[in-house]
Amino acid sequence: MKPVNVGGHAAYQDRVLSQLRKHYPDAASSLPAHTWDIMEKFWNLDLSVVDSLMQDRYSVFGPEPRLPSDMLRSVLVSVEFQIVSYTKWAADLKENHLHAIISGFPVDDTPGVGTFADFFSRLWISDKNNLSDPVHPPKEKPQKPKEKGEKAPPVGKVTVEDLFKKFEEDPPQDMNPCQRIFEIFRSLFLDRSVQEGLIDLQNLSLSGDGTPVYTAAQERKKRTCDCLEKGIRDCKCNRIYSQPDCDIGWDSHRNRYYFGYDLYTLTASDSENDLPVFPFLGPASRHDSHGFLYAWYSMKQLLPDISVKKVVLDSAHDAMPYYRYFLEHGITPFIDLNNKRGRPPVYKEDFTINPDGVPVCPQGYAMRRDGTERAKGRTKFKCPKISFAGGKPTCTCESPCSDAKYGRTVHLVMKDNPRLFNDPPRSSTEWKMEYNARTSSERCNKRQKIDYKLEDGRYRSSKMWYCRLFSIMMCQHLDAWALPKTSRLKDLFEQAA
Repeated sequence: MKPVNVGGHAAYQDRVLSQLRKHYPDAASSLPAHTWDIMEKFWNLDLSVVDSLMQDRYSVFGPEPRLPSDMLRSVLVSVEFQIVSYTKWAADLKENHLHAIISGFPVDDTPGVGTFADFFSRLWISDKNNLSDPVHPPKEKPQKPKEKGEKAPPVGKVTVEDLFKKFEEDPPQDMNPCQRIFEIFRSLFLDRSVQEGLIDLQNLSLSGDGTPVYTAAQERKKRTCDCLEKGIRDCKCNRIYSQPDCDIGWDSHRNRYYFGYDLYTLTASDSENDLPVFPFLGPASRHDSHGFLYAWYSMKQLLPDISVKKVVLDSAHDAMPYYRYFLEHGITPFIDLNNKRGRPPVYKEDFTINPDGVPVCPQGYAMRRDGTERAKGRTKFKCPKISFAGGKPTCTCESPCSDAKYGRTVHLVMKDNPRLFNDPPRSSTEWKMEYNARTSSERCNKRQKIDYKLEDGRYRSSKMWYCRLFSIMMCQHLDAWALPKTSRLKDLFEQAA
């Protein structure tokens, strides 16, 4: 039958308070402050809307189900207490009364592991647990980079420009099974962070970065052919994969191959709390320049009203189609240059361009920026050797390249090469300050993988990995919200005592 939440969030608060008084009469002194903080967060977190959002995922017939709000709350409590196995969590709820109370369950009536599995299936809008067909040919292994710390080149033959064209006409549908859990994340957590002033979705600055997610020590597969019996070990026949959405990738940080996903997260770089906005789990072999496009176009489908003003990316995204796309859509790109991709040796016949996109005069001096003419789409640079000693402009260079009063002037027209000629230029303080915000992606990844132990899950399906990932993202937003200066729950508890 359909879930019915009689009493809403107030009923949950009453259950927590009454059970605390019964089972933990000395909780005010015996429970540590950290535990009270977690209890206070969930005491104030109203999840009763989830019961309405999940109505269509339950049948009219059958026994009365567990409330979706209680199940989701229990999942979030497991994330806060860093228990990644739901088999262990189901057992823990029966043994640890406090965890059951915070979740909203009666201590003598907690759900089993099968109930959690059923709840995750209701969050996942698909009959299949993975996105890919488990039967497919072996995938190509990425080539090991020549230098330590470098990322592996893309395995696929498709270019960034090809992906832009493809996704403009036919956006990726990989996130379709996540629509319900993303709706819960957006309506209860992302929108709340907007209300708290932590994120501005109408004037958003996004940073993006991919990070390895190890899911297993090795690739698990079975042959569907008899080639091995014939002595052919490296055939290209289909295999049956237990984790079809994962493959082998290169971890540039640890300098080794790994099996799993490439997690690409779009993070609010202008948020002090490094809050995640949108995640995407791709195969480990996927390059970041492709991972961004999958995440970006998926986000545009699920967050159509979002307005991005700035995008901050590392040198893996340094490709001309990125700059053209962002400029066409009124987005200012802050992308680090990849020097291996080159730059024009000569500009305006006798000027070269340095790694920061600044013209260098024939005598080897980097020119001085003198403003941007946005209406004309160009940035002005002046001679750096002009001196105003004595009140008269004088070129102090031994071999002046111009007899103009203020020396040689160069205008960089951004449409000539939007990759090199930025507004603001890479040499400016403004650009460097904006680009420094890219570290928000790294801190967000660290929060998910280290603090919340994302990789410890060892799940076998994308359904479980996405459910775990979104639960962690919900806790990241929950942790960023300001708690009351005094614990309302603790005050009520002590008043009763």
